[in-house]
Amino acid sequence: MSAPLLPPPDGDGDFVLREWTLGQILAHTAARFPDRDALVYADRGYRLTWRQFNDLVDRLARGLMALGIRKGEKVAVWATNVPWWIALQFATARIGAILLTVNTNYREHELRYVLGQSECETIFLIGSLRDHDFIETLYSIAPELRVQPRAGGLRSRSLPHLRRVCFLGAEKHRGMFSMPEILALSVMTDEADYQARQASLDPHDAINMQYTSGTTGFPRGVMLTHVGVGLNGYWIGRRQRFTERDRLCLPVPLFHCFGCVLGVLACVNHGAAMVVLESFNPLHVLQAVERERCTALYGVPTMFIAELEHKHFSRFDLSSLRTGIMAGSVCPEPLMRRVVEDMNMREITICYGLTEASPVMTQSDIHDPLPLRCETVGRALPGIEVRVADPDGIEELPRGQAGEILCRGYNVMKGYYKMPDDTARAVGPEGWLRSGDLGIMDENGYLRITGRIKDMIIRGGENVYPREIEEFLLGMPGVLDVQVVGVPSRKYGEEVGAFIIPRPGARPDARSVREWCRGKIAWHKIPRYVAVVEQFPLTASGKIQKYLLRGEAARLWPEAAQEPQAGATAAESATAPGAPRGNAAG
Repeated sequence: MSAPLLPPPDGDGDFVLREWTLGQILAHTAARFPDRDALVYADRGYRLTWRQFNDLVDRLARGLMALGIRKGEKVAVWATNVPWWIALQFATARIGAILLTVNTNYREHELRYVLGQSECETIFLIGSLRDHDFIETLYSIAPELRVQPRAGGLRSRSLPHLRRVCFLGAEKHRGMFSMPEILALSVMTDEADYQARQASLDPHDAINMQYTSGTTGFPRGVMLTHVGVGLNGYWIGRRQRFTERDRLCLPVPLFHCFGCVLGVLACVNHGAAMVVLESFNPLHVLQAVERERCTALYGVPTMFIAELEHKHFSRFDLSSLRTGIMAGSVCPEPLMRRVVEDMNMREITICYGLTEASPVMTQSDIHDPLPLRCETVGRALPGIEVRVADPDGIEELPRGQAGEILCRGYNVMKGYYKMPDDTARAVGPEGWLRSGDLGIMDENGYLRITGRIKDMIIRGGENVYPREIEEFLLGMPGVLDVQVVGVPSRKYGEEVGAFIIPRPGARPDARSVREWCRGKIAWHKIPRYVAVVEQFPLTASGKIQKYLLRGEAARLWPEAAQEPQAGATAAESATAPGAPRGNAAG
């Protein structure tokens, strides 16, 4: 392996396309920092150095080859952030297999679709999560597994490509390999064959398949490459000034790019320790940060809110924190300021992107002034072109004008698996990836997100961007969090509706919200409909599912789509399912 071409120690430096496989990145880091912590699970005393982790990956990769897994085959992982997860991420990459990440919220219908559409050959899974039995779900999809005489020879009518099922533990289950068995098989793979497999890899091969989370519709398998996710992870860590002395607390799901790219690959590129939580719990996050003296913390806004609002928050010493990432959803300025001031994360950054972009397009820098880190999503990462264009074309609009965000570069996906038409709609012949998001770029290249094209509310011919109203309402006393959606309206096309999570003891309604807004924002942006809720519908990765809120809005306020009515009505306020009882109508 040739010596790495790295940028200067300060600033972004000149971009160099480092064409490495994930296996090469890990080997390089293990050679540089063999005895430093690589992977830590603080709640169970599990701790590996970089040398130990690299050796485990090699052993597991040889075991996968002994199972018969070939280059280009799909290996699904359906699990929480268990210790085997990250080892599988690199073991599959070292033999050229494609890691297929499976959402832990999936049930039978979704799992059947993903395994079938991807033509998956192998799956690793855990036993259960809360009340969901993963093993029984797989047995129901592939009943042949229950009576299979030996592991590795599955022939399923419903999943004809699936051959191997592996359990992420030592327990034996009918028709499945256990992890000790797979590791024991590693001696069956000749070292020369293992090295030849690695030498045959192309850094531009797909090695990761992420199914879009379903917030906007039909799931599609996004194919990402060694270079795409590896180099993206490098620059994500670079913007945070990661070194081998950093320790990242990682409570976000690994099956999403936030975990396995922004988290894992940022750390592996720079030798920072990964302090992983199997699932999110705000108390466990605070404990891990204090116990392991973490310098960085990741999360979506709802996670940071849960940590800050925890009743024991003030008891924890978070003085070791300096940086991290808030991403995955709208990052309100008031929340950013609380994280900076109350959690000591004075160098926190914001990332923006989408799975199809490996996933980050833009990121703020730790040295950016706080207002820029609060009000924008930073600038394009090195090696990536980002522009704001007319939604009907690709021509760049003048700076300061709103349009669709496009990107082009090493990070753009190879395409959607077996969906050429969808791929062509997403990535044009010039290589520009359409984000579906609206934004404004200033003269210095800083990008501000104004909303999604399909989330934009058109009220009587006026374009209304939900994010603008959301950030305004977060300044209202008694509002903890808010999401704004369009409510179908016969008279105006759409009206503005707000779903509000109140602070303890507060009871906002449509009347009080309108009073707060009156005279402060344009009249057509003031929510006519308000619902108080306890929580928002989320994907497992913490993204708010606005399409479900839009459906709930149409159900709660059907009168908006009926004959035009004059004046305000009591129905304009509502208590949505799961909201605190007793909320008075506005």
